[in-house]
Amino acid sequence: MRKFAILALAALLLFAFTMPAPAMEYNFGGYWRTRWYTNQNFTGYDKEDVTDADLKAAGVKKDITRVDTRTRLYFTAVFNENLKFVNKFEMDAFWGDSSTGTKGKSYGGIGADGTTFEIKNSYADFKVGAVNAKVGVQGVRLARGFMFDDDAGAVSVAFNAGNVSIPVVWVKAFDDDSLNKRDVDYFIVSPTISAGNVKINPFGLYAYSEDAKGWSKTADFGDVDMYYVGGNLDVDFGAGSFWLTGIYQGGEAELAGSEDTVDFKAYLGAAGAKVNIGIGDFHLQGFYASGDDSPNDNDMEKFFVPQGQSYYWSEIMGYGTFDNQLPNGAPGDKIGNIMAGNVGVTLKPAPKLSVSLDAWYAALAEDIVVGIDNNGNNIEENALGIEANVKVTYQIVEGLNLDLVGAYLFAGDALYQGTGEADPYEFGTRLSLSF
Repeated sequence: MRKFAILALAALLLFAFTMPAPAMEYNFGGYWRTRWYTNQNFTGYDKEDVTDADLKAAGVKKDITRVDTRTRLYFTAVFNENLKFVNKFEMDAFWGDSSTGTKGKSYGGIGADGTTFEIKNSYADFKVGAVNAKVGVQGVRLARGFMFDDDAGAVSVAFNAGNVSIPVVWVKAFDDDSLNKRDVDYFIVSPTISAGNVKINPFGLYAYSEDAKGWSKTADFGDVDMYYVGGNLDVDFGAGSFWLTGIYQGGEAELAGSEDTVDFKAYLGAAGAKVNIGIGDFHLQGFYASGDDSPNDNDMEKFFVPQGQSYYWSEIMGYGTFDNQLPNGAPGDKIGNIMAGNVGVTLKPAPKLSVSLDAWYAALAEDIVVGIDNNGNNIEENALGIEANVKVTYQIVEGLNLDLVGAYLFAGDALYQGTGEADPYEFGTRLSLSF
């Protein structure tokens, strides 16, 4: 696969530089960042906790301090105003690491010479009249990421007319060549209507498979007929803005190896707002995603998407800037069985400087069992914690930004599902540029 990727890139560059100049236009771009950061107490046990040797070892293992680099390169061949060929590539490295993993040899060690090379996107983008089509591996985003925000093999066909755009997307979520009936497909419709400072975006997603158990993300199910319906609302009123998102998950699926069926009955609601305050803004947001109040019945009430969901929120519990790992029990970017709220302020005391201060509270929508008391009864908890975030961004020179980030989580009793009492914290820097 790595040899194919390198040959593909070489062929693209050869193609680009040998075509007659008047016939083609080439756009190059990219993104680069280097981060230094440390994560501490992400298991709930600090280095001074010696009451349990195994738990101490686990805590020390998850305490990390590292430097990493990511490079993304974008190459687009523009044939004419109606046809483009888009490609995006990525290379990652941890400094000091020259090991060989599933993606190849890292180039972060002495001598570099890495073989890690990833193809993120490769697709044809063309227009026929009012219709814009994209065919290939591309980025797909739906419902702000509460439902989908990832790269995938897909076909997107959008009809555009004035302030209305109606895209229809097919995503091949899973393909088992040995048995076609085990394929899992997503079908998406997501029209957008713009009217002045108001944008309305109703949407729907249908997930279908005749036998989904071959995919690890749907291993519990056989036949799947699952759907999501909802909408986004965005309003900009000059002095500020607000947004709303609502989603209902329905449908049914057969349980793998059984004739029983389950009904999906889940929902998600989210809202956010921002008010300009002269030298910055005051902002807030919140979301609620249902959980399953009775796991033993045939109703699945926890909101979930098999794969593709990604919504970043707080720095520690929601991945944030240093998205390498999570504290035990934190949901990360997969929003389900959770309620969370945020309030914050962003100040811009100088043209090249901004400071953001944010506070988050998060809890599970439905309690989980974290232990057993002396009488043999379950101990149930739902609090994930209160998190404080600080982010300072400074433009060193035009195009080059430096971020300083710190976060501390006052952990709730549902976070570790154990007896750990140490609060997670992290801090670090990120140097980044785009072109």
